[in-house]
Amino acid sequence: RKDGDSWVCLLNASKKPKPGTRLVFEGAGIGDALMAEVEGAMADEAGAGRVIASSRPADAARADRIVLPGDGAFPACRAALLAVPGLHDALTEAVTIRARPFFGICIGMQMLATTGHEHRTTPGLGWIAGQVTRIAPRDPALKIPHMGWNDLIVTGSHPVMEGVCTGDHAYFVHSYQMRVDDPADRLAYVDYAGDITAIVARDNIVGTQFHPEKSQAAGLRLIANFLSWKP
Repeated sequence: RKDGDSWVCLLNASKKPKPGTRLVFEGAGIGDALMAEVEGAMADEAGAGRVIASSRPADAARADRIVLPGDGAFPACRAALLAVPGLHDALTEAVTIRARPFFGICIGMQMLATTGHEHRTTPGLGWIAGQVTRIAPRDPALKIPHMGWNDLIVTGSHPVMEGVCTGDHAYFVHSYQMRVDDPADRLAYVDYAGDITAIVARDNIVGTQFHPEKSQAAGLRLIANFLSWKP
């Protein structure tokens, strides 16, 4: 890259990546849309920059910002991060030591938790303390997965939340939810016969359970805010 360019790295958390390839979203069904929205926001909101899709530790180490989307089960996503030698360490150093802005999406957000309980107990990244457990609505008539549009209920303020309000619509597809230990880490939730965490944040880290690239105005605003955020 050229000096001064902004570089956003999108990492794989859905399939076992092959080092050196650009298959971050292969088979996940959201890759092209997310890539296009991030690139568009880079041009519109954050000026000139480059977005790359990569599973290479070197790219994670050099990125100015990191986006971790995910698709599938928690254990598989965790295994995918560990499958590429050096990727987990590069990601951890970039986010927790060099404080690069990080955006986890869907399973990528759940990976921030201490532990996941999907199929079996699996350690998460542990960057935001909490547990990932199966959704259990109080109304037994409600189906799992929680799928479709739901209205955000905003409970916290944050630079990435600028322009995002209670009542904004977001698109969800998931059967498990993140429950944070510290309520201050939850910025928004939705009601599905019980609270479901929708947005979390701490320090240089933010995550959404919903898919921002599918969530119209609110999702695009979050992406744009993340790209201009300077924690």
